[in-house]
Amino acid sequence: QVQLIESGGGLVQAGGSLRLSCVASGRTYSVYAMGWFRQAPGKEREFVAVMDWSGGRTTYADSVKGRFTHSRDNPKNTVYLQMNSLKPEDTAVYYCAATARPYKWYDRRTEYEYWGQGTQVTVSS
Repeated sequence: QVQLIESGGGLVQAGGSLRLSCVASGRTYSVYAMGWFRQAPGKEREFVAVMDWSGGRTTYADSVKGRFTHSRDNPKNTVYLQMNSLKPEDTAVYYCAATARPYKWYDRRTEYEYWGQGTQVTVSS
């Protein structure tokens, strides 16, 4: 099992920045990839970014490309999501996710078996 705990959410004005953190514990040696999803009220949970743990290859959703940066600190078993130039449409609960197996569809929530509890990000206009 892998446990994930997110932190770093909050309220920010449009154009501002936030950094989310996700600490993994448990069988972290089994992790193949870690990523972020988000869910706005009344909407489906959507893919934000994912990083392959071994090679570091990172993929972003088009909606955040160029504004968000997904990084990692291997010794700390921690990934970060640096969010810049935030927009009101970025308002959502952000979830950290992990999988212990190679994914076929990186942007599908069903590919990830481990999830954090979520952290709220609110961007005011």
